Amino acid sequence: MKEQDCLRRFLFEELGVRGEWVRLQTSWQKAKQYQQLSAGVAEKLGQALASAVLLSATIKFEGAMILQAQGDGKLNTLVAQATHDRKVRGLARGDKKMQAGSLTQMMGAGRLVITVEPKQGEPYQGIVDLEDNELAGVITRYFTQSEQLETKVWLFANETYAAGLFIQELPAQDSYEKDWERICALANTVTQEEMLSLDCEEMLFRLFNEERVKVYEQETISFECGCTAEKIETALISLGRQELDEIFLERELIDVDCEFCGKKYSFDKVDVENLLSGKPATKLSKTKH
Repeated sequence: MKEQDCLRRFLFEELGVRGEWVRLQTSWQKAKQYQQLSAGVAEKLGQALASAVLLSATIKFEGAMILQAQGDGKLNTLVAQATHDRKVRGLARGDKKMQAGSLTQMMGAGRLVITVEPKQGEPYQGIVDLEDNELAGVITRYFTQSEQLETKVWLFANETYAAGLFIQELPAQDSYEKDWERICALANTVTQEEMLSLDCEEMLFRLFNEERVKVYEQETISFECGCTAEKIETALISLGRQELDEIFLERELIDVDCEFCGKKYSFDKVDVENLLSGKPATKLSKTKH
């Protein structure tokens, strides 16, 4: 059975270079099942999910890493989230029937915001413009700007799989330039077919068979949405009584659908009154898939 829904880290033992490989299958299918996406939009969302996993694995933290690309094109938003324990989810907003094209053709001018939300401490963000034809180029530029470490990213996705490859120089390396250039040149020969069909060690051997590469154990990835009734209730309370009363003038229920997992939350006037008066409404609100 092919390796799927897993991240694998690797290290060039005699060089100052490390790497990561990821391939999603079941988690990718679940992440997009509640969205009607064309092949072109799905490709971009799959690449975003793979990149979120790769980025989240580069830092030690407990929490979530969120990639949000926003542009003025017909595809105006891509969101991908990966947590420290390898749970992923994502969504696309805009014209979901768009045909395949470059990132700039589909999203236009815009920016990628990368947010780290740790369980403890304040969130922090990095921002980079969407100036590349491919998301991999944007991610590569983000690393170069934010960490000042030579980094290269490759991202691929089709209807079945989403995959990514990441290599980066280790800090405080001496005389690494030729080694880095050689590894980059070899990695640049990777194809979409190889990334989507070969297991990690097989692909690494094909690319770097003359190098000593140490490959670490699999880290399992799965789809999971973090939406809860409590989070929806908090969002409703933040609207305030006046806005909520205005909504009820037009309808009997406030329905909230989670775009990530398709779960539906429904609140009537009694539920909302309980929320506004500080009483729990979780048991009263109705949720369904």
